[in-house]
Amino acid sequence: MSVLNDLLSLSHDEIEAIEKLTLRWLVQATLDFGFEAYDIFRTSPDNVKDVAENITREIVDRLAGYNLTQRIFGTVDYKKARYVILPNQVIRQALFVDSKAEKSNSTATLQVSQTSLEIRQIRSGVPVYEQGKLPTIYQPHDEQFLSTTLFLHYCYTDIEGEHRLKDIIACCVPNGLLQEEYNPDPGRCFWIAGRNAPSRGEDFRVRVSFKKLKEMKGWRVQTIHFDSEQRALFHTWDD
Repeated sequence: MSVLNDLLSLSHDEIEAIEKLTLRWLVQATLDFGFEAYDIFRTSPDNVKDVAENITREIVDRLAGYNLTQRIFGTVDYKKARYVILPNQVIRQALFVDSKAEKSNSTATLQVSQTSLEIRQIRSGVPVYEQGKLPTIYQPHDEQFLSTTLFLHYCYTDIEGEHRLKDIIACCVPNGLLQEEYNPDPGRCFWIAGRNAPSRGEDFRVRVSFKKLKEMKGWRVQTIHFDSEQRALFHTWDD
C-alpha cells in the first residue's frame, strides 16, 4: 500500500476521520497513563503549566506508533511526524499536541501559531480575521504531512496547598481545510476572545469554547474525569 502524496485530494470526511482517529489515540494514551497524572500533578513543586507539559510528553511517548524520522517544528509541547494507517490508504501526519492548565473547564487559550484555521470572530462588535500560522499541510521537503492539532486541557483546583487534578479535556481543533464547516464567517465559530490587550502590544490570542465546538461536532471534545476517592479515571466516548 503506497503513501498518499497529494493530501489535497483527501475529502473533508476523510480529514474528519483522520482527526477523529487521532483524538481516540490520544484519549486512550491518557487513560493508559492512568492515575499517575493525578499524583504527578499533586506532588510536583513545579509550575502547573510545566507539570502539564511534562505529563503530556510522557503520555504521548508511552504509546508506540508509526513514527517517522522527519523533524517537525512548531510552538507546541509535542510534535511528531508519523504515519496514519487507514483501511484503504496511508498518509503522513504532522502531529501537534499542546498542554493547557487552568482552573476553568469551559475554554482553553490558543496562540495563532497553534492552528491552521483562519480565526474569524466578532470582538466588541467588529469582525476579526486572523490567519493561523500553522500550515494545513506541512511540507518540509517534497513529502506532504497533514497537520493535526490536539491539546490536553488540565482542569485543576487547589486544596490544602496542593494542585488537585479534576479533569483532562482532550480536544481536536479542525484543520484549516475544514474552515467552511467550522468557521465560515465571524458569526459562526467556536472562538471566544483571548486574554490579550492589543493596546499593550500583546500577541493575538483566542480561546476555544468547548461548549461551542462540542455543539458543532460532539466527538471533538472528550472529558476524562479523575475520582480521587476511588483513584480511578472515568471516560465515555462522546460522538
